[in-house]
Amino acid sequence: MQPIKICLVEDIKEVREGMVSLLTLDERFEMLAAYPDAETAAENLPEWDADVVIMDINLPGMSGIECIRKVKRKCPHSQFIMFTMYEDDEKVFEALQAGANGYLLKKTPLSKITDSLIELYEGGAPMSTQIARKVIERMHMHEAENEKANLSSREHEILQWLAKGLLYKEIADRLNITTGTVRQHLHRIYEKLHVQNRTEAINKAFGNK
Repeated sequence: MQPIKICLVEDIKEVREGMVSLLTLDERFEMLAAYPDAETAAENLPEWDADVVIMDINLPGMSGIECIRKVKRKCPHSQFIMFTMYEDDEKVFEALQAGANGYLLKKTPLSKITDSLIELYEGGAPMSTQIARKVIERMHMHEAENEKANLSSREHEILQWLAKGLLYKEIADRLNITTGTVRQHLHRIYEKLHVQNRTEAINKAFGNK
């Protein structure tokens, strides 16, 4: 296998030099360039056409996320992986939306970092365990939101009355429908939300724990 060509954008000198040393000593990688800021990187990255660009987020001036947005189209063959201390949801998803292909925390063990760079080069999407969990949780949240969006206004109304503790007959009286109709609505609600009972439906619809 040809060495994987790497560029690095990292403002902390000790981290930058440590990463350069790590990758230079590993014959699986070819270290092309390392930049201390996004402005210099954005100007030079298109010329290198690196296989992988390791990008910090919190850089002086332009952020790493902004840098990816700026150069992504100019570097069509480059894969970008965030290398940062940030674990908060908004930074994670902002980076992924900007075009990052992976997301590693700086506390990741060195062996895991090199394995992740190879995984990224081979078409994977490496992420630190904590970040992968956030992505999965956000995905599940969007799935639940999409499922709730499929409910009709009457179905939402019935769920709201159920959440307040009303019985089927009480709901029927309030809505001027039969208890049989209430049960039909509930059957459709359960199908749409992929749940088995009223408690699960209420929890999924209103986010109760």
